[in-house]
Amino acid sequence: MRNYKAKFKNLRKRYPKFIYQDYLYNLKGGNLEISFLFIIEPNIQFRPTLIIKNIDKSRIKKTGKEVLANLIFHLGLIEIPTYWKTTCSPEIIIKAGYLDKEQIKWWKNLIIKGMGQFFYENKIDWRKPNFIKIICPKNLTEQSGKKSTIVGILPEFELKNRYLVPFAGGRDSIVTLESLKSSFAPASAKATAGKKASEDKGKINCFSVNPTKITQNVLKIAGIKKPIIVKRIIDGKLLALNKKGYLNGHTPFTAVLSFLSVLCAVLFNYKHIVFSNEKSADEGNVRYLSRMINHQWAKSSEFEKMFKNYSKKYLAKNLPAGRQGINYFSYLRRYGELEISKMLTKYPQYFSVFSSCNASMRIGAKQIRWCGNCPKCLFVYLTLYPFLSKKELMKIFGKDIFENKKLLPIMKSLIGQGRPKPFECVGTKKESQMSLKLSLKKAKKEGEIPFLLTKI
Repeated sequence: MRNYKAKFKNLRKRYPKFIYQDYLYNLKGGNLEISFLFIIEPNIQFRPTLIIKNIDKSRIKKTGKEVLANLIFHLGLIEIPTYWKTTCSPEIIIKAGYLDKEQIKWWKNLIIKGMGQFFYENKIDWRKPNFIKIICPKNLTEQSGKKSTIVGILPEFELKNRYLVPFAGGRDSIVTLESLKSSFAPASAKATAGKKASEDKGKINCFSVNPTKITQNVLKIAGIKKPIIVKRIIDGKLLALNKKGYLNGHTPFTAVLSFLSVLCAVLFNYKHIVFSNEKSADEGNVRYLSRMINHQWAKSSEFEKMFKNYSKKYLAKNLPAGRQGINYFSYLRRYGELEISKMLTKYPQYFSVFSSCNASMRIGAKQIRWCGNCPKCLFVYLTLYPFLSKKELMKIFGKDIFENKKLLPIMKSLIGQGRPKPFECVGTKKESQMSLKLSLKKAKKEGEIPFLLTKI
C-alpha cells in the first residue's frame, strides 16, 4: 500500500499538468488520418493516431469544417484517460478547443467513473480535494481561432435511415447484427414493392477498430462486404512508460468507441448507431471507497444515457423541422448474458469462427480464438453449455473448459463465492448461478459431469 501511495504522490508532483495541446487531420490516399498532441509537463509528449479508411471526399466536404473539427476534438478528449493515467496529473488543461462549465463537469464525471477499476487496482483515492481539475482557458477562442465546440449537424445535412453496428466478432455483436438483419428481411417481394421512400431503411453495416483475423472472418460469414475500418495506433511512448513502472490500468474503451462511432456515422451517412451492450453490464464488481467499481461501466445504461444526452447537445444536435440527428442506442439493453447466449445458438454458421475471448485483442498477443484459461472463456462456455451439444461446444471452443482444474477459483468468483467478480465482460452473479444450475442439470441427464461442475 505504501509503495502505491508513494508512486502516485511522486508522479503527481513531478508531472503537475496534462495538456491536450492540439489535433490535426488530413485526407490522405482516401483515408482520414487524425493525430493528437498530448503534453505532460515538463517532458513527456504523446502523439496517438487514428486512421479511418476509405473516406468519400465529398462526405468530408458536406460534413463541413466546423462539424468535423468538433467531432475530432472530442475524439481527442476521450483519448485523454489512456495517457493521463500514466501520471494522474492533478490538472488537465484543454487548449485544443473549448469546453463550457457543463462539459467540464461531464468530463470530470466520466474520468472518475470510467477509471474506477484503475483507481481500485492502483489504490488511488479520487475523493481528495483537487484530485483532478479540468481547465479550459477563457480566452482560448481568441488565441487559437478555434470556435466553441457547441455545434450541430448543418441544417441541410440529413443522415440516411441506416444502421451502423460496432463489431468485434463476439457473441453480442453477432446477435445484434443477425437480429437487425432478420427484422428488416422482407416477408415477400410484394411486401417491398413500391416502397421507394424507405429504400434505405434496413441497410446495415459494421464498423470495427483494429479488426483481427478472427473479426474479419466473422464479418465474411455475416456477409458484410465493406465494413468501416478504423486503425487506432497507441503511441509507443505509453508502452515504454508502462514498462518503466508508470501507472497503468483499465480505461473505458467503449466510451472511445462511442465517440468514434458518431464520427463514422456522420462521415459514412448512418443515422442509427447500434451497440450491443446488455443489462448485465450494470452490475459492478467490487465496492471501493464507498463506491461500486464496475469494469463494464462504459457499457452500462448509466453511461449510455450520459452519452446520448451529451451527443444531442454537443456532438450532433437534432436537425430542424423535426428531423433527427444521430440515434445512439444499445439493441441488447433489455437482455442478460444468459439470454444472449441462448439467442446465439440460432446462428450455428458462426460456431467455427467467432470468439469472445479478449486474449487475442491485447497488444502483441497471438491470434487465438479461445485461450481456455480466462474468466471470459469460462463464462461464455458456462452460458452456452446448457443449450448446445458436446459436438457443438467442441466446434466452438476446441476443448472442454469445464475440465480445466485451474479455473475453479474463477468459477467460484463468477457465482459470488470468495473473490470479487472478475474484471472482465461477464454477466451477473445470478446469471452465472443460473447457468451453473442449468449446466449441472444437463450434465446429470447425460450421465457425465465435468470437473468444475463437481466442485461447486
